[in-house]
Amino acid sequence: MGPRFIGSFRISTRVDRVAYRFDLPDELSQIHNIFHVSQLRKCVSDESAVISLDGIQVDESLNYVEKPIAVLDRKTEALRNKEVKLVKVQWHHWRGSEWTWEPEDEMRKHYPDLFTSTDFKDEV
Repeated sequence: MGPRFIGSFRISTRVDRVAYRFDLPDELSQIHNIFHVSQLRKCVSDESAVISLDGIQVDESLNYVEKPIAVLDRKTEALRNKEVKLVKVQWHHWRGSEWTWEPEDEMRKHYPDLFTSTDFKDEV
């Protein structure tokens, strides 16, 4: 899965030409507070796009954890030498874009309970 972004946080200092130190809340104290500009996105002051820090889970590798809610659709992408099955997954904590296309085999491996519906059983 691709990267996920949270916050908007205040920049406390510019560390380098391409790095900034942020004032992070206590809930994120285990995360290093200096970030390279490639990891940052411009913050739009749209309150509906802000993810609340309440309920955000961080795993042992300090990655932001999101839970899939449902599989909405499926499709097959034809590449040069093979076909890849994709599923459209709705995520729990997202604001704005609430779904992504993910590889079906990866989602079945990590979240088998999403595929209990008869609509998404393996085809013969």
